[in-house]
Amino acid sequence: MKIRIKENSVRFRLTPTEVKKFCKEGFIEESTQFSSSTFTYGVKQKQIENLQVDFNGSTITLYVPEDFAKEWYDNNVIGLDHHEELGDGSTFFLLLEKDFACLDNTHEDQTDKYPNPKAGMC
Repeated sequence: MKIRIKENSVRFRLTPTEVKKFCKEGFIEESTQFSSSTFTYGVKQKQIENLQVDFNGSTITLYVPEDFAKEWYDNNVIGLDHHEELGDGSTFFLLLEKDFACLDNTHEDQTDKYPNPKAGMC
């Protein structure tokens, strides 16, 4: 699982193996250990209508509508997004998506990725 955070947006990308586990078990979580603390991030199914996010201490959790999550592995839907309203009138953009193989020459492991739909267009 990869996350990308920029200002008021967060994107979670899951590999096929992670999507399968998330859809079956309802939750997936990973951690990054720093010398002073551990940062934890995860995706969890919940009875809600839209994506929601929570940051508590050193953990960020993306909550995903259960109805969407139960069928996500077995369909061709790439992902789900939502603009969550914040108390000050601003918004927080949330995105959950399947992780596609890169088209460029990357050093990142590409073995457990969804085939990139643009791969045949080059």
